Amino acid sequence: MSVRQRLVQLVGSLQDPQKVARFQRLCGVEAPVSRTATAAADPREDEKAEAPLAGESRRRERQLGTSGGPPPPESDRNQCPAKPGGGGAPNGVRNGRATELGPASQRRAGVLRRNSLTGEEGQLAHVSNMPLYYLFCFGTELGNELFYILFFPFWIWNLDALVGRRLVVIWVLAMYLGQCTKDIIRWPRPASPPVVKLEVFYNSEYSMPSTHAMSGTAIPISMILLTYGRWQYPLIYGLILIPCWCSLVCLSRIYMGMHSILDVIAGFVYTILILAIFYPFVDLIDNFNQTHKYAPLIIIGLHLALGIFSFTLDTWSTSRGDTAEILGSGAGIACGSHFTYKMGLILDPPLDILPLPRHPISVTLFGKAILRILVGMLFVLVVRDIMKRITIPLACKIFNIPCDDVRKARQHMEVELPYRYLTYGMVGFSITFFVPYVFFFIGIS
Repeated sequence: MSVRQRLVQLVGSLQDPQKVARFQRLCGVEAPVSRTATAAADPREDEKAEAPLAGESRRRERQLGTSGGPPPPESDRNQCPAKPGGGGAPNGVRNGRATELGPASQRRAGVLRRNSLTGEEGQLAHVSNMPLYYLFCFGTELGNELFYILFFPFWIWNLDALVGRRLVVIWVLAMYLGQCTKDIIRWPRPASPPVVKLEVFYNSEYSMPSTHAMSGTAIPISMILLTYGRWQYPLIYGLILIPCWCSLVCLSRIYMGMHSILDVIAGFVYTILILAIFYPFVDLIDNFNQTHKYAPLIIIGLHLALGIFSFTLDTWSTSRGDTAEILGSGAGIACGSHFTYKMGLILDPPLDILPLPRHPISVTLFGKAILRILVGMLFVLVVRDIMKRITIPLACKIFNIPCDDVRKARQHMEVELPYRYLTYGMVGFSITFFVPYVFFFIGIS
């Protein structure tokens, strides 16, 4: 067997959905009895099983009983509302149902997010190992919007604005290249069955590479590269943090049924390559964003052009909006840092005092940090809500798109791109300009 044939065989093996299903079973995730038995008796009942559990458990039990399928063991307390396995439109794959029998002892897990654009809801899945379930839920959240909207502002407001800004530059670069690569390669998500889809928030996107794995690799590695030598701490802390963070995020995507082993390996390797090429230029990019006279115009134009380009790579999917959101956030944070620097609201410490000492945690320091997070996040959330209420109806009116159904309206590039770009651009600008100005005004800078 030639080297090329062995490589193809290895790639096929790492992409095999059976390996994903085997990992899920090892971690205590299996399809429920009722779903497979009922689907075998009547395929129409398989569709009914996709309905959300909340408020419908008793009605579904009656439906199962009349169709000849066995009722769920111990009612709905033993079932986990997860996400449906239906593949998104771009992937062209209709995911089915896993067929394995669940373990004897099962518990009910919490509801994961529905897809806000496609409206996809959860299937049922037995989860017998709840500590692993919550651990991997936490791991997958390390690559979601809630984490980003807390993590980057916390760095900028409380720890080190320079590190926070440069983390954003690396994050935007890695995520944008990852999203575009997905739309070029166009590999579908792991098939279900045999995989049990515990989350489908990103199910309408392509699979290769895993952008969660890219984010989970880029952020911890960049964080250590940017802070070691700038802050005083033992390097062993960073060498422990990087593999723990990265492996947790990568394994969580396999656990959730969203990626194959090959997807996460490719995401990890791709990120290492991106960091090796672009990390030496991060300092130059950050200095340009802050000091160049025409930086805001160049930043806005470049990010907008990249967004328009990404929208032309493939048909519509939720990745279009995610890409615009990433680019808008990066542009807003960069523009905000420019005006903050010009006005002297946030000044980076001079190089001659580096490395920075670790300040002892006091009640005053802790209290100010919490107050900054509360005030800052309240301001950011208000800005996001106002921009959302303005941009979607305005884009619909300008491009003559019906606005009665917001989900359908957002599936048009003319609505989704300006909504995400403008809304999160203003959110980013608030994080680095408006909010520091509020802190300065109320005396908690």
